[in-house]
Amino acid sequence: MGTREFESTLLPARLIAGYESFLGGRFRREQDRYRQLAQIGQSPKILLIGCCDSRVSPEVIFDALPGEIFVVRNIANLVPPYEPDNEHHGTSAALEYALAVLKVEHIVIMGHARCGGVRAYVDQMMDPARTIPPGDFIGHWITLLAPAAEKLGPCSEPVEDYAERLGQAAIVETLANLRGFPFVRAAEKEGRLALHGAYFGVADGRLYALDKASGTFQAIAADVHAAALKAPRF
Repeated sequence: MGTREFESTLLPARLIAGYESFLGGRFRREQDRYRQLAQIGQSPKILLIGCCDSRVSPEVIFDALPGEIFVVRNIANLVPPYEPDNEHHGTSAALEYALAVLKVEHIVIMGHARCGGVRAYVDQMMDPARTIPPGDFIGHWITLLAPAAEKLGPCSEPVEDYAERLGQAAIVETLANLRGFPFVRAAEKEGRLALHGAYFGVADGRLYALDKASGTFQAIAADVHAAALKAPRF
């Protein structure tokens, strides 16, 4: 194979083209909003912790305006336990900032179907000889899925189905981890904060939310979703 030649631009060509489209569309419509946000700062009411997966952009799924959602994304939309030590904790730091500085009123943990991080954990669980993608960080990070997997028990169904169940169970476990942070627990107890779980279907665009009473994920805007499937495509 020959060596691959990269374009000698300051940014990838796709990003430059996208930025030009942004300037001619959304930025043109929302210049005043951007100026206001620059002057007064951000004040989002929602912190959404989602997966890095490029198919599940929260701003796109929720049609969010600039400044509306404070977004944290990592592999498999996980929150580690509360561990105030001298290590670097990116997700925990963002969580603390959202509560202490931005005073968000909602935290949403949003998982999604066909999550690569969840599937990697399941594949290794099914075959311990199988290695998670090599590296220094991924394998250790997704061990955060272990408590949810232990509660589900052994896989007795198609692996794809089990991985989907684990993805949803991990949201429940992550919400429990959130409540291990003293400032999260206090804000929820005082009625200043609500915690939510959500799950997005990549293939069909369905959105589900965790019903706290039943512990199950319920479809959101099912009628609107059905109508969208029938509507003409542009």
